[in-house]
Amino acid sequence: MKNELNRRDFIKRTTMAGVGIAVSSVALAEQVQQKLKNPAKVAHVAKPMEKVRIGYVGVGGMGTAHVENLLKIKGAEIVAVCDTVESHATRAQNLVEKAGFKKPEAYTKSETDFKRLCQRDDVDLVYNATPWEWHVPICLEAMKNGKHTATEVPAAYIIEDCWKLIETSEKTGKYCIMMENCNYDKVEMMILNMVKKGLFGELLHAECGYLHDLRDVKHDMQGEGLWRRAHSMKRNGDLYPTHGLGPVMQCFDINRGNYFDYLVSFGTKTRGLHEYAVKRFGADSPQAKEKFVLSDIVTTVLKTFNGETIILIHDTSSPRPYSRNIFVQGTKGLVRKYPESKVFIEQEGKGHAWEKIDDYMKLHIHPVWKELEEQSKGAGHGGMDFIEDYRLVNALLKGVEPDMDVYDAAVMSAVCELSERSIKQKSAPQKFPDFTRGMWKTKRELKVMEG
Repeated sequence: MKNELNRRDFIKRTTMAGVGIAVSSVALAEQVQQKLKNPAKVAHVAKPMEKVRIGYVGVGGMGTAHVENLLKIKGAEIVAVCDTVESHATRAQNLVEKAGFKKPEAYTKSETDFKRLCQRDDVDLVYNATPWEWHVPICLEAMKNGKHTATEVPAAYIIEDCWKLIETSEKTGKYCIMMENCNYDKVEMMILNMVKKGLFGELLHAECGYLHDLRDVKHDMQGEGLWRRAHSMKRNGDLYPTHGLGPVMQCFDINRGNYFDYLVSFGTKTRGLHEYAVKRFGADSPQAKEKFVLSDIVTTVLKTFNGETIILIHDTSSPRPYSRNIFVQGTKGLVRKYPESKVFIEQEGKGHAWEKIDDYMKLHIHPVWKELEEQSKGAGHGGMDFIEDYRLVNALLKGVEPDMDVYDAAVMSAVCELSERSIKQKSAPQKFPDFTRGMWKTKRELKVMEG
């Protein structure tokens, strides 16, 4: 790990000193331009587009939901779809035609047919909602062919792949966005707005995670379970950190004046998936003989350079109600979302009792939600999926920096491998690679806070 960081640091510092660096974020680009004599070496934010022509790879369940959202967003046009299951591609084509658009071309010949889609001249953005192992190959292929790219979560689960995404984005000047929909949840965005207003004082601590009973999903022998279960057989760490960590990262200004220093991870015994297989399929079934290595509960503690702590939980093997365990605490108060939303802000003459968060919603609803709530009704996950898609498309249409960048994708995704390493090394601390090469030290506002 240390050698990898030193090697990367040496390469990056040498490159920065000699020729400058290319970044896809306009805020970072402006900062670097002030220090470099040759600003032409720095990539600029994408120019405004009259429309965003999209090639969509992976149109199963989640991909289809995104397609339906994109069809409702003015300026978005789906020109091609790709899936290894031909019926999925046909379904997507029918949805596009039904919405009054030209039938998109389908790519279904093989697992790598996305390469032909990426080579099209009429595609501006390649979006993908595929199994995890395909996220990086599709993103790299898209950027190398001059396309912006957006991927479902996590963007990568190997640190080397995080670097590949960053380096390719910087080299090509193309965006590489991880679509973390939970950043756009109504309550999470209200919490972010309250944090930015200073209502909780200086932040100290947060808790978050992905606590979702996926035993049935992982044992689906025809769909998502075929690949998702395989990861539980090979990897022991936080396999899905971004849903909880994404919103909390924004509150803590990670990559924008703050950064993760190191993490420590712990894993429990492994029981849930095996016991579920025995109960559902029988003790003598092939499913009951499968061996899992993923701990039922993985707990990760992250420490930031600014002195805050974050507890991150991954639990997808236990019987439980769904939760992202959102909790944010500062010097003046705290807020929790699950199992119910409640808030406490210290006030003169008031006791130490929770208040309903609904009492604060009218005053502190995030401006983005206030603007888009009506349009988002009926969309997936309470509307946040639509807002996520809308924000990306409109950033491209207007020629402004998107809400998230490739550095956000890398930092969140790196938790996967770092947590695996920590558990394997008896919960030894793992240093975060500095994917920004020091640029995180410069404060900059989140684009989503600019409305």
